[in-house]
Order: sequence, then structure tokens, then C-alpha cells
Amino acid sequence: PLLYTMEVWWAGFSSHPWRLAAYVVATFVLLLGYNYYAGLRRDSCFEEVVIDSVEEMGLGLAVAACVLWLLGRVTFEMPASESVGQIVVEAMTVAIGVSVGTAQFGGDEDGEDAHDKGVGGDDKEAGRRGASSDEGGIHFAGQCVLAMCGAVLFAANVAPTEEIIMIAVEISAWRLLGLAVLSLGLGALILYYSEFAGAKRHVRFDSHHDMLVGTIVTYAVALLASALILTFFGRFDGQSLATCVAQTVVLGVAATMGASAGRLLLQ
Repeated sequence: PLLYTMEVWWAGFSSHPWRLAAYVVATFVLLLGYNYYAGLRRDSCFEEVVIDSVEEMGLGLAVAACVLWLLGRVTFEMPASESVGQIVVEAMTVAIGVSVGTAQFGGDEDGEDAHDKGVGGDDKEAGRRGASSDEGGIHFAGQCVLAMCGAVLFAANVAPTEEIIMIAVEISAWRLLGLAVLSLGLGALILYYSEFAGAKRHVRFDSHHDMLVGTIVTYAVALLASALILTFFGRFDGQSLATCVAQTVVLGVAATMGASAGRLLLQ
């Protein structure tokens, strides 16, 4: 959807080079984390994770450039700075989508073969990825990375739009609090009551305390992702602290749904 969003095209025109560079670095780090914890090749070493991440960024750049050219948003007559800005802004989210897509649709066969054979490589994988023996899932840092990926994929589609800042400026404090409560409720519902396949294996629920902690951590990751994305798109520039907080909470609703679903689905 971002490839068809006018506000993202404008962000490519107006973003300062340091913002573009920071966006690229942040996306690359996120790709490293995702490929390490839940990538296509579960037994890969760190060097292979880096190679996979570079390839995915390259594919993201190629796909974004091709689609933008076909849409007429990038032409050979445009200044290089405008063309590169648009392509980079669009490509980073595309790269995350490429990473998730290759892991989800390309890794099932290997995973099923390993499961059917009962190989002892699971212990090796669990140790490398930090999975706990009782949960059988990815440990805390890995869960946060997956939550961040999901939050970015959801929130990046909404963050550039004018509606976020419009709602943030007009909304009352009580409604803003209501959105925060709604986000927490949605997070708990998706994580612990949605009956997603594998949910019980990936999300710990031994007590209500576990549910509370897991929901709060997921919401915190969603808010962090929202703030970072809004910062990149320049939505905090010249705004008061109250407006910045309001924008983060408003966008946090979408980001929380992505973060919660990401913890269950992106592995």
C-alpha cells in the first residue's frame, strides 16, 4: 500500500539525507534481527544472516524502483535526489515484506522435514536463537524483534497520512486514554485469546501476570515503533510534546495489532 501513498512520495522528496541514512540503517538492523530469530534458514550463521539481509534490501530497492517507475512516480527526467529519496523510503518497508515472505513461504519444507526426522538440530537452533526449553519458542529479545517487525509493517502504512496528526490535534485526553486501553485490550486478545496456530508454543501464559507483562511489553514495542516511524516521516517536526504523544498513541492502535500478530505469525 505504501507504494500508492502520496504522503510517502512527498517524504521521499523532502527527507533529509541523514534521515534516509538512519532509516536504511534501522531497517537493516531490523532485518538482521528477524533473519536471525525467524528467517528462512534457521541453522544459518551470522554471516549468512547478513547476506540474506543485504539481498532482501537489494530486492526491496529493485521492486520499489520498478513499481514507482511503472506508476510514473519516478522518471529519468527527475532530479536524482528526488528519485533516490522516493525509492529508498518505499524500499525499506518492501524489504521487510520480502524478508517475512521468504521466511513464511520458503521455510516450511525444511522445517517440516526436520520435525519429521526428529533431528537433534532443534537443540542447536534453540540454543543459537535463545529459545527456552520449557516454552519451545523464541526468547524475549527475539519476541521483541518479531513484534517490532509486525508493528512496522502495520504502522508504516498509516503513519505518513494526514489523518494521524489531524486526530492527534483534535482528540481529547479521555479519548486518547481510551485508545491506549483499546490497544492493550487488542494486544491481549490477539496474543492470548485468538487461538492462532502455535500461539500456545510462542507465547507464555502460565498466569495472569504473564499475560499482563506480555501485553505491556508488546504495547511498549508498538509505541516505540510508532514514535520512530513518525519521527522519520517528520510528523514530530515543530509539534508540541502533547501532540507528539497523541500521535504516537493514535498510531499505536495499528502498531499494537501488528506487534501482537507478529509475535505469533512471523516465526
